[in-house]
Amino acid sequence: MIYQMDKISVIIPMFNAEKSITAALDSVTNQTWEGKFEVVVIDDGSSDNSKKRVEDFIKNHPEIEIKLIHQENKGVSAARNVGLKNATANFIALLDADDEWLPEKTEIQMKYLLNNLHIDFLACTRNNQKLLFPYNTKQQLVEVNLKKLLFRNEITIPSVIFKRKILDNTGFFTEGQNHAEDVDFYLRISAHNRMFILNQSLVITGSGKRSFGVSGLSADLKKMAKGFRENIKRLYRQGRINGFQYFLYYVFYGLKYIFLLTRNTILNRFDKQSK
Repeated sequence: MIYQMDKISVIIPMFNAEKSITAALDSVTNQTWEGKFEVVVIDDGSSDNSKKRVEDFIKNHPEIEIKLIHQENKGVSAARNVGLKNATANFIALLDADDEWLPEKTEIQMKYLLNNLHIDFLACTRNNQKLLFPYNTKQQLVEVNLKKLLFRNEITIPSVIFKRKILDNTGFFTEGQNHAEDVDFYLRISAHNRMFILNQSLVITGSGKRSFGVSGLSADLKKMAKGFRENIKRLYRQGRINGFQYFLYYVFYGLKYIFLLTRNTILNRFDKQSK
């Protein structure tokens, strides 16, 4: 198959997203990038009107190529993989059904990807949040590696655009893992590709609200912690970290879980009091 260089395949898994999917699709059609888009929406067994929302959008926007694929509920990783396997472009962008791109997102990122051949994977920031340690916030373009990802993940799914070659040298999302599955994917990508974060906020997630520990799959901090432990166990088995590092990261993620749980409890109380 010959993949198109002037096209971006946008992968959107969808599960009961009738209230947000139209806004997500609108954010794709409103992009200032002059290239083509191929949007692949995977309906992961929705029981609401999500499917109808997408079908109506397709009728009202014949100018954009949108594929709607239906499957029984198998989880977000399996849904993304179906989308990736149906993508035909040389560049692939990820977007969730409850998030939105700012209009200039893909134009800005594609300038970097097309003009800098050493960049294989490019993310950006979201909701005007600042990059934290260990990422050097003084630079506009910040490189990502294994150690940085293990300490802190600053990459959100809807911020990502990457070259198709990553699917060839890395594979797909780990099916059956629905928590920290994005970090697992990034960790595996880092083995054979150069990854960067653009220090520019081009994505709105969760309507701009705090998301980790509040909404979506990341709301379950206990399952997120379990996902992180699965990730480091996989790295140890692959030989990318040694036994001592595995022990340190295991302890680190345990302490991080306690910290996040405590912080989330305090912030939730504050949110209730401020309403």
